[in-house]
Formats: sequence, C-alpha cells, structure tokens
Amino acid sequence: MRRRMADEPAPKTEGTEPTVESLSALYLGNILYALERCAMGLEAEGKPADAGFYRGIARKLAEARGREKVTNG
Repeated sequence: MRRRMADEPAPKTEGTEPTVESLSALYLGNILYALERCAMGLEAEGKPADAGFYRGIARKLAEARGREKVTNG
C-alpha cells in the first residue's frame, strides 16, 4: 500500500468535502509518526514529561482506531 503524501488531494465522497474525521482517518499513520518524532525531539531536549504527553495522544488515537476496526470488522 502506497503512503499518501500530504499535498495529494484527499479522496472525496460523492460531492462532499473531506471532514476532519475522514482526513484524520486517512492520515492517521502520518499523524502517529509525526507525534512520535515530536516526542523524540522533546526527549532529546531533556523534556521527558512533554514527550510523554505527545506519546499519550498517539496512544489514545491508536487505541481508538483499534476499537473502530474491531467494531467495524
């Protein structure tokens, strides 16, 4: 599966504009990667609490996605 680049247009459903929900679902992997890179940078700056905050956001997003997949099959 090819990764979608941020500057590529998001797929639209019949005549509707993309929503925050549809875009975040589409780019979830990219968002999780960016959050981890942010956390790594904060750790390198000696800010482990801040890094943990961003990893916590990523964990909640990943867990929510996992629950969606279980619910939707």
